[in-house]
Amino acid sequence: MPFTALHADYGRLDATLSDLGHQLDWAHVHKARPRPPLVCPQCEWGLHAKVSRYGVRFFCHDPGRPPSCELSNESWEHHMLKLELAGAIREAGWFAELEVAAADGSWRADVMATSVDGTQRMAWEAQLSPITNDDIEYRTERYRAEDIRVCWVSPHKKPPQWISAVPAVRVRAPEGRGGGWMVDDGLAGFNYAAGGWGFREEQLQKFVRWALHGQVVSVESYPRYRRVPRVVDGKQLRFRRGRWWTSLQSAEAQTRHESMRRRQEAAKEEREALQRQQKEEAERKRKELEEKERIRRAEEAERRHQKAAEEARVHMEAWERRWAEEKAQREREKAEKAQRLAQEQAEREERERQAVKAATVWWGRLSAQQKKELLAAVTERAWREEKLWVTIPDNPLMDPAYAYGVPLYTRGKRRRSLYGIVRPCPSLIAASPRAREEHALVRSAQEAKELQEAGHEGRITHFDLPEHEQLSMY
Repeated sequence: MPFTALHADYGRLDATLSDLGHQLDWAHVHKARPRPPLVCPQCEWGLHAKVSRYGVRFFCHDPGRPPSCELSNESWEHHMLKLELAGAIREAGWFAELEVAAADGSWRADVMATSVDGTQRMAWEAQLSPITNDDIEYRTERYRAEDIRVCWVSPHKKPPQWISAVPAVRVRAPEGRGGGWMVDDGLAGFNYAAGGWGFREEQLQKFVRWALHGQVVSVESYPRYRRVPRVVDGKQLRFRRGRWWTSLQSAEAQTRHESMRRRQEAAKEEREALQRQQKEEAERKRKELEEKERIRRAEEAERRHQKAAEEARVHMEAWERRWAEEKAQREREKAEKAQRLAQEQAEREERERQAVKAATVWWGRLSAQQKKELLAAVTERAWREEKLWVTIPDNPLMDPAYAYGVPLYTRGKRRRSLYGIVRPCPSLIAASPRAREEHALVRSAQEAKELQEAGHEGRITHFDLPEHEQLSMY
């Protein structure tokens, strides 16, 4: 969305100027027939004039434009900031040209300000995309090589890292109707009494005028003054700034304060040198006294050494006794722990033995024929009432996890799922939480009653099978 276009007859047209820079009416290019020959200054693709819904005039690329064209890839915020800068430059009495490129293509300024007499130029760059300090310093040096001043402008809320590397400011867009763009970072004044810089906010239009007329200049902050306090959202913060736009008076005040500080440091160093000399003299006298007492101190040190050796011996004997006692205590605790673990293991094995015994008695109440009959009744009911195919294993096994009942599973296309538990042992229900909640399948109402009385909480299905001869499992 460029603001400039190249006309085959008139040359460069500027949509931000009322006469397009050539005493032409907007109607000469906007919806004119035949269509005027307009191309992009950068990619030379065809352009046509347009007006946004906010009344902003600009040029738009025809379909099929090259994706690498920087002018067409700039955001709306970028364009509005360039428009604001151009307006401020013209308000200050200078000429403003948008999207001006060097003859050799080494640089392209978003807005180029030129004094009335043509002797001064200053580039204004709206920088929204990320850029490294090295790249922005290199681009700044290209301007300086052609005697062009430059100011980089960022509209982002967070200050960019390069704001201290090159002449730059951060601006804030209008917060409501009637408001104006404000410079809220990069502009400062030096407080000589406080000995430091202070942030200063100012209207962008006024700042542009000051910068063009040399009322503010970009100066480097001396290392001592680079940490600057500022209140942000009610919090006292400190920012590091190595460069400011400021008045000549503030620049001079920083220099004078630095000179004063250096004089104070020089005086301080002189005082400290005198103090060191006095301390050295006192040290010499102190050493003379130390030499006289050296023998006495040596004898006293020997006595202290002997006393310390005796105390160390006593301490070592006490430590060895404590270590022996602690070792014996650890051995006792280790033995007690081993005994406790063995007892717990025996208790677990006893519980398992009792569980197996109870399950054996429970299943011993059925003959092999009764077991087959019950399993067949389960599969028949699952298919008849629920259309589920229940798999009966070749060798049904009691599962301790389900109170030594036999788990049966349905067979699906992808995976199997638990259908129910056949005859979980009532006396083991309390110790089997999983069996207590699963679907239980038993032969008779009597077995169902036993499970309920044992605390089974899930569904119980009995098949009311006839009582046949009970065979022992032994």
